[in-house]
Amino acid sequence: MKYDVIIIGAGPGGIFSAYELIRKCPDKKVAVYEAGYPLEKRHCPIDGDKVKSCIHCETCAIMSGFGGAGAFSDGKYNITNDFGGTLYEFIGKEKALELMRYVDDINVSHGGEGTRMYSTSGSEFKKLCMQNKLTLLDASVRHLGTDINYIVLEHLFEELKDKVEFFFRTPVERIEKLEDGYKVICKDCEAECKDCIVSVGRSGSKWMSKICEDLDIATRSNRVDLGVRVELPAVIFSHLTDKLYESKIVYRTEKFEDQVRTFCMNPNGIVVNENTNGIVTVNGHSFEGEDKKTENTNFALLVAKHFSEPFKESNEYGESIARLSNMLGGGVIVQRFGDLERGRRSNQKRIDEGTIRPTLAATPGDLSLVLPKRIMDGIIEMIYALDKIAPGTANDDTLLYGVEVKFYNMEVRLNERLETNHKGLYVIGDGSGVTHSLSHASASGIYVARQIAGE
Repeated sequence: MKYDVIIIGAGPGGIFSAYELIRKCPDKKVAVYEAGYPLEKRHCPIDGDKVKSCIHCETCAIMSGFGGAGAFSDGKYNITNDFGGTLYEFIGKEKALELMRYVDDINVSHGGEGTRMYSTSGSEFKKLCMQNKLTLLDASVRHLGTDINYIVLEHLFEELKDKVEFFFRTPVERIEKLEDGYKVICKDCEAECKDCIVSVGRSGSKWMSKICEDLDIATRSNRVDLGVRVELPAVIFSHLTDKLYESKIVYRTEKFEDQVRTFCMNPNGIVVNENTNGIVTVNGHSFEGEDKKTENTNFALLVAKHFSEPFKESNEYGESIARLSNMLGGGVIVQRFGDLERGRRSNQKRIDEGTIRPTLAATPGDLSLVLPKRIMDGIIEMIYALDKIAPGTANDDTLLYGVEVKFYNMEVRLNERLETNHKGLYVIGDGSGVTHSLSHASASGIYVARQIAGE
């Protein structure tokens, strides 16, 4: 099989690459290879009744398939260069913002109309944060919600399916360089192309590392983010979430001067499991529809760890901590903040007697036996800092789920076209180590499609 362009991975980067290619180059023959399932077949077996925890499916429906790991996220598209990746370092700040706004236009025109755009610009909360040694980052945020995000993906697939060849449940094993293009090799098939776009996301980090090694593509170590997911009554953060929806707040700890940040805030949302390379970690979702909203808000508190030479295995470090959590709790551990402060593990009785109804069935335990003391101290400091701008955050019954780990691919050496040292081989999205968000990954896909189109 021969194509003009092969895209590996049907996450946001891959989807928006395909979208822009068929718009700019309708005559090009484009194929997308994806390890997971089509959108309608992506179903996590955890139902909270018969199946309460991860059963380690061969392909995680939450992490892989059409839409990538973002398909069942809460659908937050942050339009900013302040966080979410360093795409602007390659293509410029104005171009990056322009492409993110273009992605937003596409989402709105494919089912996202009526959803709200929030902004932290000029917010009175910036002053409140500054007065309490916190920093509120600037961003415009389009919140689709898990439900509307799914509809947008359905509409995008409907538009693409007759113009692009999709190969689902077809993981690519390796890429070979040809004299004029590339050969993509799978278990039961292979195909050739002139241009190849790799968009495998964070879950493809180990595969990406092997490809870079095989093709002699330079890389450098990235960071890993470790922490917990906090769940508390929605009213505690309602004065922030009603106006900002998501607030990205950064705190520098007094003890170690580490940076702790809030991440992926989900007002009236739920806490969920996710499986990355067989390791169960925690995440959060939220919904646009009123019927699916809960009385709780959840968000991550993450400490970023950058490693210097000679250590290069940042993801493996994060995985080892997550495995320890899985070993002690059989999956995700949950602990009351009051129990953590008193140096005791939580039990089901104390959680049941608390004022917060957990939205995820997790094992009561002691997170201080899992997370390094430095990380744990930073999280506790941050909770008390947040308590000053959102009183009640540090209540005894506040729930902490762990561990939450954000794996970042090693950063692939790319030029200003997001192209490797091999002409026509592009690496985009979170698999590149350059982007860390839905909006940045999607924008990188649009950008590379336009490069191939000759713009």
